[in-house]
Amino acid sequence: MKKLVLSFLTAFALVSGVQAAGGGIAWDKAPNNLNDMASLQNGAKVFVNYCLNCHAAAFMRFNRLTDIGLTEQQIKDNLLFTTDKVGETMKVSMDPRQAKEWFGGNPPDLTVIARSRSSGQGSGADYLYTYLRSYYPDETKATGWNNLAYPNVGMPHVLWELQGKRVPVYAKEEVHGHATEVFKGWEQVSPGKMTQLEYDHTIGDLVGYLQWMSEPSQSKRVQIGVWVLIFLTVMTAFTWRLNVAFWKDVK
Repeated sequence: MKKLVLSFLTAFALVSGVQAAGGGIAWDKAPNNLNDMASLQNGAKVFVNYCLNCHAAAFMRFNRLTDIGLTEQQIKDNLLFTTDKVGETMKVSMDPRQAKEWFGGNPPDLTVIARSRSSGQGSGADYLYTYLRSYYPDETKATGWNNLAYPNVGMPHVLWELQGKRVPVYAKEEVHGHATEVFKGWEQVSPGKMTQLEYDHTIGDLVGYLQWMSEPSQSKRVQIGVWVLIFLTVMTAFTWRLNVAFWKDVK
């Protein structure tokens, strides 16, 4: 029963996040942890423990995690829950037929979830970072939860035991001549297993991993791009000087 409940929570934890309608609060800037191996490793651990129960990452193999500093033995000992082979893709542990029966559809693949939503407010990583930190209890909802980044969200807060329960705080202000309630911050109602700072760091690690997973070669691509630009700059200067020397005696 406990596993079934966990599967239910995980199935909806990130699904609708990338389908959020307009409205909600401004997005917070996600920390850039793509070059922090310890952060990416922790994010992978959170992903496997809280997301991979229901969500697959069909385009990512477990042994690719060696790119973030893990050995194959560490992967086998700590992260292989859905397969026995380190070369396998990150398969979902839940039966697709059961998922369709319970939820009306299979939870989406999360391989490129961090690249699937962006707007003038920020990147997909910014949205996920805000979304996973914006849940609050709402007894009017069937799941008992709502979300400021995605108002009227239809899924529960899968990480609530880590974050605890908190409620949004509003203040009445006059906007364009009309009195309205403006979001001012959060009030902790009950503590979680983590402090709010620890929870924010954990979500930053998770989002960083999701961002890395969406394009594992991103850092290397950027590094190569920088060296290519340096090379082109040097060659442009060299070519220009060669051209001047060649044409200086031509009248």
